[in-house]
Amino acid sequence: MIPIFGLIIGIILGIFIPYDIPFQYSNYVAVAILAALDSVFGGIAATIQGNFNMKIFLSGFFGNALLAAGLAYLGDQLGIQIYLAAIFAFGNRLFLNFAVIRRHVLGKVFKGDKF
Repeated sequence: MIPIFGLIIGIILGIFIPYDIPFQYSNYVAVAILAALDSVFGGIAATIQGNFNMKIFLSGFFGNALLAAGLAYLGDQLGIQIYLAAIFAFGNRLFLNFAVIRRHVLGKVFKGDKF
């Protein structure tokens, strides 16, 4: 429940407190946001599975975002688009976590059906 609450607060703040990100930082911010969303969806999936841990969630949320942005920066310095690997990894995990959430919700809606 806490990850969902944090996501809702973040969306509301993003709508009412607009901030323009400079173009040269757009790759870093995009990868960091994707990593953070992966952590949020992972937290929701962990809650559904009954093994949510706040310390793991917070360390993953900030750690993944910083690592992804740092890799994107390192890639820019080397002239390599390393951020694409982070996008693939976090995007893949995001969809896997979404599948867990979707199966849980559909199982609740259609009681008795196995997904």
